[in-house]
Amino acid sequence: MSTAAVSTSPAPPEEPWSPAEFEARLRAVGEQRYHHLHPFNIRMHDGDLSPGELRRWIVNRFHYQRHIPVKDALITAKLPTSELRRMWLRRIQDHDGAQTGEGGIERWLRLGEAAGLDRETLLRADSVLPGVRLAVDGYVNFCRLRPPLEAVAASLTELSAPDLMRTRIDAFERHYPWIDADGLAYFRTRVSQGRRDSREALDLVLRWARTHDDQERAVAALRFKCDVLWSLLDTVDGAGRGEPA
Repeated sequence: MSTAAVSTSPAPPEEPWSPAEFEARLRAVGEQRYHHLHPFNIRMHDGDLSPGELRRWIVNRFHYQRHIPVKDALITAKLPTSELRRMWLRRIQDHDGAQTGEGGIERWLRLGEAAGLDRETLLRADSVLPGVRLAVDGYVNFCRLRPPLEAVAASLTELSAPDLMRTRIDAFERHYPWIDADGLAYFRTRVSQGRRDSREALDLVLRWARTHDDQERAVAALRFKCDVLWSLLDTVDGAGRGEPA
């Protein structure tokens, strides 16, 4: 009795998406999974957060903010050329400042002060929720351990950030007038910085992801980053359930 020969040849690799389709898939991740859709952010922008809820978010989000230059330092160390390292180093300076009293971390501390928090409370981090620490550690370790393509692709949540910042500025001005307008400087600055940063990172990801597998890994990295931001808000939102309005 004869048996038909069974082919053991591996399946040919899938063709990469065109640059336009790849970019569209990356942008779709933000449209579908970015935390602008999270119920907590929706309540924030609708003016439905109590002062206590808003302060809890500021404290816990600061734990993420202060680790942005840490993850960017890890990404910078992976970049192969001086030109790319200089470009990414600017992100660290954007958050740490060129000198004391400057930068995004300082602006977030001023947001906390405008909301009635003292900066020592923010800097001590005693009130940071365990789930927030876990989400932030996960993102930092992702940037430490994953290749440059995936670490840079994860930063592409910046594609969605400028629109969120504009919505947030409007919401704070309309619904939370008890927060001094000077405290919104972080959001105002990130509109232009987010556009620039996302344009630079997107260009790198489009150039570096040359195979279909590369492209899939880049999309997965961006999904992971969206999950980090979503988990952070899940934790903050859950901590406030059952509190009086």
